Amino acid sequence: MIKLEGIGWEAPGGFILRDIHVEIPTGIYAVLMGATGCGKTTLLEILCGLRAPAQGRVWLNDQDVTALEPRHRQIGYLPQDLALFPEMCVRDQIGFAPKLQRSLQVNTMVNELAEELGITHLLDRLPEHLSGGEKQRVALARALAAQPRVLLLDEPLSALDEATHAEAAQLLRHLHEKHALTVLHVTHSSREAESLAQMKLRLHDGKMLLE
Repeated sequence: MIKLEGIGWEAPGGFILRDIHVEIPTGIYAVLMGATGCGKTTLLEILCGLRAPAQGRVWLNDQDVTALEPRHRQIGYLPQDLALFPEMCVRDQIGFAPKLQRSLQVNTMVNELAEELGITHLLDRLPEHLSGGEKQRVALARALAAQPRVLLLDEPLSALDEATHAEAAQLLRHLHEKHALTVLHVTHSSREAESLAQMKLRLHDGKMLLE
């Protein structure tokens, strides 16, 4: 469950988030739309703990996480640029979070996720040798390796070509169902919203609207 309670934020000379209230039930795939620059990415960063809200509280699964560091929130986050580590091979990218968590099952987790996302043959490659679709799958595997309760996706399909786009959307549906994730997916695409959303939201004029 994701719950934003009275969230406020103002960027100097830019957008304003006003008294954002929304609750996304556990296990729901929600899609958030809105004009460029309206604050969608900032809202994801507030959820992750990368940015503190000026007002309001953030709740995850009935726990107030407003003051918690990102690593304690059990959130998987895919920023728009995917933020892969340029010096790390795919194997180490996926194993990054389990190693930080001192997991004893790092290799098993890496291999299982690589197989699930169809990237086993890429495990020893660096990001510079991956296609856009391959990078996206690696970033998803890295996010899932942290065993998140919530998955946040910022324009995850925007850089993909037509053929890869449909395949990636199907993969997101599969991951959502298999891992029982609560998902918040930001997009400009009404086609993505129609294809994936169980709950549709729109950010407009600083307010959150349920469509």
